[in-house]
Amino acid sequence: MPEEQIKTRAGYVAIVGKPNAGKSTFMNSIVGAKLSIVTPKPQTTRKRVLGIFTDEDSQMIFLDTPGILKPSYEMQKTMMDYVHSSLEEADIVLVIVDLEKYESFDKYFNPGFFAYFKDLKKPKVLLLNKIDKFKNAKDVLPLIADISTKGIFDEIIPMSALKNENTLAFVNVAKKFLPEGEFFYDEDMLSTQPQRFFVSELIRETIFYKFEQEVPYSTEVAIVEFVERENGKWYISAEIIIERQSQKKIVIGKGGEMLKEIGERARKEIEAHLEMPVYLELFVKVREHWRENKSMLKSYGY
Repeated sequence: MPEEQIKTRAGYVAIVGKPNAGKSTFMNSIVGAKLSIVTPKPQTTRKRVLGIFTDEDSQMIFLDTPGILKPSYEMQKTMMDYVHSSLEEADIVLVIVDLEKYESFDKYFNPGFFAYFKDLKKPKVLLLNKIDKFKNAKDVLPLIADISTKGIFDEIIPMSALKNENTLAFVNVAKKFLPEGEFFYDEDMLSTQPQRFFVSELIRETIFYKFEQEVPYSTEVAIVEFVERENGKWYISAEIIIERQSQKKIVIGKGGEMLKEIGERARKEIEAHLEMPVYLELFVKVREHWRENKSMLKSYGY
């Protein structure tokens, strides 16, 4: 008798939630690789990051999106466009909630969010993140019961993305909502985004860790050259874009010491990601009001 062919399922999963809810940490945990940069600061994720999870019978293409916020300038409007387009493309909508900041449904979710998701005709799963902050996991049960009464989500799953606790429970739940069909990508692929993108993000992550207040949010990273050499170190040249001359002085530091620190830390992260030694050269450029300039935003990949 011929061997029975395994029925496969494949689809897109949009990951949405407020800033710092744990969206990027969750996707990295599921995919098993650092695709989205993660820092303690909000609004670290600016662009949509695609991660692919594949097992024997299913393939999920995760769309990690920026944290939901009220836009105050052009770049943030573009960030929210990523959220909406991801929701439109998705077969499953995954909402992640930060339990440390959750008091009640009505306080955590604004009315517009509540109405939008109630009308969204797609499977919706809620992940209650950071259960590791509770001394007793059973303390989450009343929250689950309260949210269940709203009738919005098809499934509610408590988990800890940071501790990788119960994250794979989503995979088992999501399989029943995925459309039947062939895989979209090769089974060994983790993302479709180019290495240039991940390198620029790792440099930006370093800047988020090194600086406080407005500097990280006024900064973009553009890869100028990316040379894969057969012999010797790969060569990467990148520009750190900031908005004001005063910020340029801060990023470079006295005698260039801060820029050197950024380069050393970023280089180590990049080498770990690429699994190749690299020579990283950084330059700092001032581009006034780039976050409000549509043509500049487009040139930086927004």
